[in-house]
Amino acid sequence: MKLIIQIPCYNEAESLPETVAQLPRQIDGIDEVEVLIIDDGSSDNTAEVAEACGVDHVLRLPHHAGLAAGFAAGLEACLRLGADFIVNTDADNQYYAADIPLLVQPLLSGEAELVIGDRGVATLQTFSPIKRSLQVFGSRIVSSAAGLDISDATSGFRAMTRDVALHTVVLSDYSYTLETLIQAGNRKTKVVSIPVRTNPPRRPSRLMTGMGHYLKHSSATIIRSYTMYRPLRVFFTAGMIVFLLGLALVVRFLVYYFQGQGSGHVQSLILAAVLLIVGFQTWLIGLVADLVGKNRRLMEEVLWRVRGEK
Repeated sequence: MKLIIQIPCYNEAESLPETVAQLPRQIDGIDEVEVLIIDDGSSDNTAEVAEACGVDHVLRLPHHAGLAAGFAAGLEACLRLGADFIVNTDADNQYYAADIPLLVQPLLSGEAELVIGDRGVATLQTFSPIKRSLQVFGSRIVSSAAGLDISDATSGFRAMTRDVALHTVVLSDYSYTLETLIQAGNRKTKVVSIPVRTNPPRRPSRLMTGMGHYLKHSSATIIRSYTMYRPLRVFFTAGMIVFLLGLALVVRFLVYYFQGQGSGHVQSLILAAVLLIVGFQTWLIGLVADLVGKNRRLMEEVLWRVRGEK
């Protein structure tokens, strides 16, 4: 059994030595433990520092593509290198590396296929009260969309089987954490959360420049991912709301009509007709989107088979 610990990096030359030094190189039940550094187009000497630290593999991206792209590139590299299990962690030593064996154990026992490290965001003192509340609320939304019970959906400290990595498709250019959970939930992947420890923060987050930035990108990711995997439900609900508004206007017009005041409310009837048509068209869009979704799942299955043959 081979485990590869992948670490996406962008300008992490300063923090990388400490992070790598704390990684476990022997884990019960694992024959080989290797470390992969993904250098996401760093402008410092991250790659050279990684090699000096004695990591097993360094993947250099030609330009800075972002965390999601770095994570996806790392998965592809791990698969090519023959990983049976993959652990993802951060380069800034946010996560307590000694907890990696805890992440791996549910995979070895067959209890889970994807394990999420739960930082306890509801009580994490390094987060502001507003950020704690948003993290809890966001995790509930993602859990609902994915059909899972995950209390720390934004945690990047996670372990997965080879099969989960083969099925993972990252489309976001912001972060992979929310999107991949929704994907996993809709594939009925066995996902569990386990409590993990964290180290004191070394610097502010580079991914989230502000609360508004976080809300904007996270909300877009959740909506897009949910719509991608549950298109019929999304469009049917939206169409039903519009259709019912149109129907309510029709009823309103009929009430005035039978009272002899219909001529003064023709505009309402026109608006009602428009809303009814839009609602019906939204249902049709949902049907088409559902068919596209089925086709996408077939393409994902083909991709899974192609990846597995490499």
